[in-house]
Amino acid sequence: MKKQRPVNLDLQTIRFPVTAIASILHRVSGVIVYVSLAILLALLAESLGSKEGFDNVASLADSFLIKFVLWGILTALAYHIVVGIRHMIMDLGYWEELESGTQSAKVSFVIAIILSLLAGILVW
Repeated sequence: MKKQRPVNLDLQTIRFPVTAIASILHRVSGVIVYVSLAILLALLAESLGSKEGFDNVASLADSFLIKFVLWGILTALAYHIVVGIRHMIMDLGYWEELESGTQSAKVSFVIAIILSLLAGILVW
């Protein structure tokens, strides 16, 4: 049986609820954290290799671009942790209704923004 129903493939016209945005960004932040782990481990290995390696990594960490990247990594990690805790609480059976799920997503965004600001203070 073939159903005739409209198909909307224009992503610019679709309005996602805040809970969907939180979930999608959680996946994106997980990818960022996974990829950045390799970069951070390479920098750690370089810094532990010799005194010259440590000096190279220390001088590299003084540049604005590297500080910005580190801030982005810390922001992604903080967001991933906060929303991961939210997802675990939802797995326990709480905040599964639309209203409480929306509120918990908004609270998670606020906490992540505060942690992002604190990470910026830490990096700079």
